[in-house]
Amino acid sequence: MSLEGRVAIVTGASRGIGRAIALELGRAGASVACLSSRQGGCSPLVAEIGEDRAADFACDNADVSAIEATVQAVVERFGAVHILVNNAGVARDALLLRMSVEAWDEVMNVNLRAAFAFTKACSRSMMKERWGRIVNLSSIVGLHGQAGQANYAASKAGLIGFTKSVAKELGSRGITCNAVAPGFIETEMTQNLPAEMREHVLNTAPLGRLGTPDDVAKVVRFLASDDSGYITGQTVVVDGGLTL
Repeated sequence: MSLEGRVAIVTGASRGIGRAIALELGRAGASVACLSSRQGGCSPLVAEIGEDRAADFACDNADVSAIEATVQAVVERFGAVHILVNNAGVARDALLLRMSVEAWDEVMNVNLRAAFAFTKACSRSMMKERWGRIVNLSSIVGLHGQAGQANYAASKAGLIGFTKSVAKELGSRGITCNAVAPGFIETEMTQNLPAEMREHVLNTAPLGRLGTPDDVAKVVRFLASDDSGYITGQTVVVDGGLTL
């Protein structure tokens, strides 16, 4: 599953799953544009991958103009974009009756609208190359819902519908589009899980553990490679069997 000669953009790459994905793609030989919300946010990651094959880019995912400019800067730096991983996301949890319009809009803009803007901007380069891989990070919450996360669940479910539509539109150009739906993964986001919820996952998931960022990253690497060339429009669930 070598990615030599490929250029990848990974959003939300400074930590957690995004960081693991960027490292995995770099190990496979890709040049990686590591994106985060602040300048220098991915500097340690770039140093780990190697400054000859990685670069740090700051981008406000709520700003469509900034997204377009960032993609153009990546193309200028590396010559093309072959792989896009829409990983960046935020959660603003609250019960429906307490959820503000601002919290709804922020989650939708960062989690869903940004994926649309990045995909639209990157697809131009992919169509020129007649080859592309788009991987959208959804969630099992987008498949099954979750009390207190109506905005987050809607954004992640939206990504799945978006994935299927893009797969149908761009397939004839040699571009695949798939989604990955992680379950409970050991990241900063899940460190504050209530003890009873963690215990429920450990007791319910057939594999008996929480996932790791690497569990997700290896699936993304496969979907970004030539080996997945006949897979598109699919959602791969990485949850240790929790939602069976």
